[in-house]
Amino acid sequence: MIDVRPTTEEDLGVFVDTVHAAFARFPETPDEDGGGVFWSVYEMDRALLAETADGRPVGTAAAYSFELTLPGGALLPAPGVTAVGVLPSHRRRGVLRAMMRHQLADLRARGEALAVLLASEATIYGRFGYGPATFTQRLTLPSGAAFTTPRPDAPAPAPGTVEVLRRADCGPLLEEVYDRYRRAQPGALSRPHHWWERRAGQPPVSAAPRYVALHRAADGTPDGYASYALADGVLTVDETIAADDAVFTALARLLLDHDLATRVVFRHVPPGHPLRLRLADFRAGEPGGHTDWLWVRLLDVPRALAARGWEADGTLVLDVDDPFLGERARHLLTVRDGTAVCAPTDREPDLSLDVADLGSLYLGGTAPSALVRAGRVRAHRPGAADRADALFRTARPPHCLHWF
Repeated sequence: MIDVRPTTEEDLGVFVDTVHAAFARFPETPDEDGGGVFWSVYEMDRALLAETADGRPVGTAAAYSFELTLPGGALLPAPGVTAVGVLPSHRRRGVLRAMMRHQLADLRARGEALAVLLASEATIYGRFGYGPATFTQRLTLPSGAAFTTPRPDAPAPAPGTVEVLRRADCGPLLEEVYDRYRRAQPGALSRPHHWWERRAGQPPVSAAPRYVALHRAADGTPDGYASYALADGVLTVDETIAADDAVFTALARLLLDHDLATRVVFRHVPPGHPLRLRLADFRAGEPGGHTDWLWVRLLDVPRALAARGWEADGTLVLDVDDPFLGERARHLLTVRDGTAVCAPTDREPDLSLDVADLGSLYLGGTAPSALVRAGRVRAHRPGAADRADALFRTARPPHCLHWF
């Protein structure tokens, strides 16, 4: 018999010990003020403990309060599911399913239209309705890699400057630049102020020693940065935040000219990013580690679809199956002038799909036709997949850098 219950602040110690035990890790020592560790920003009113009949904790699940930037620029509350773990002694006994069911019910009760997570294993969360919605990759370049000469008639990039700072000296600037960037980038998540204040997460949010290349526009406004460290000849860039491609290129040029570096590794580059195309030797850029990042789970399909922006007009009937919650509904999606209305319908469907696959489509990072070809989505009439592609397509591909 397993009981799943919400936690309070008094449960923090037990919760932290349990989630670490689930992954065979040991908690790091917090700073004097209790920060400097990822779990210092757990929201205990959004966490769950699974316990045996005699009160022993055997599983954990939690959520953070984020905002997700949607296609079109709208910001939607998005709980970030995290700290999901079950002790090895109690796996394959339905503990995870019980926690996921309890958590989804709680998120709906809070009025959430969707949830997001980062999946430690790609085979776990599809059965609970989550689908991979953004992707990222690593790009490795040799130090000193040359760039092509722009066309003579190409617009000149706006003038700007780059300065090198220590991470410890520019936290507020990084927070400002990131927040401006995430509001314009579909698929990006907010980083609440207390994450920066508590130094919770991975660099550059954490206080780990890093240098920061900070880009400023001509008027002095900071509009990009790259957080990096050099070890054994490899300069590793944690993340690159840039207002546009010109800013990204300016930061890349500085990093590629760094003394003592033989290689520069950009850990998070959006698929299809033009940086490789700027190189004189296209093969000098070695992409790798292409992987899923943000997974999306729709909880209120009509509200979620109506919340995002759309770049093409049209109609689409979606028959959406949610086997984990035992629900199935048919929706008429009507888009006019960038705004959608989603209503129940009894019309014949254009597409039949699982709610997890709708999560993959939601931000525009996966084309409906690709899932039709993969046998995951069924198109009921000729042209339905192409029409869905046109509707879900976004001018700016979704990308997420935030780790949680």
